[in-house]
Amino acid sequence: MTDEEYALAAQKGDKSAEEALFNKYSSLVRAIAARFFLCGGESEDLEQEGMVGLYNAVNTFVGGSANFSTYAYKCIRNAVIDAVKKAGGAKYSALNNFVPIVEIGGEVSPFSPEDELIRSENRREFLQKISNGLSSLEFKAIVMRVDGMSVAEISSALRKSQKSVSNALARAKQKLTKSYL
Repeated sequence: MTDEEYALAAQKGDKSAEEALFNKYSSLVRAIAARFFLCGGESEDLEQEGMVGLYNAVNTFVGGSANFSTYAYKCIRNAVIDAVKKAGGAKYSALNNFVPIVEIGGEVSPFSPEDELIRSENRREFLQKISNGLSSLEFKAIVMRVDGMSVAEISSALRKSQKSVSNALARAKQKLTKSYL
């Protein structure tokens, strides 16, 4: 079956057709989501938004108008872009700037809410400063590295070779050293 036939079958309630499309296009969702940054969110949040876009594509596709892959790409990309735009708006600023009181594992944070807010603002300022002089890949790689990810984990998350990630980290380090020393 073609993707178009799977989409039309999924609209009629065929769960296996829907699952086949979700499995096939999940890598496209991850690739599109990886190109964007969600203020106050995780990359998984954007992937989830992309999956909602894919779900909408499956359910609203009209056979004969376009091929499904093009339609799905547009729906996924639009869903991710809408999520990024919404997250950056004033309406969501409270959610984007929240201070967690309880850390993972249910233990109370050793820092006061004020300390957490200051740490959060310092991190945001730092990221804003370093983003100006770095390419998108360099910025993503250096942030992930600072957050404790290994080169292998970064290359997997960004879908780049380990050599590309290592080179991006080296360039970022060199640029930041020149800028701040």
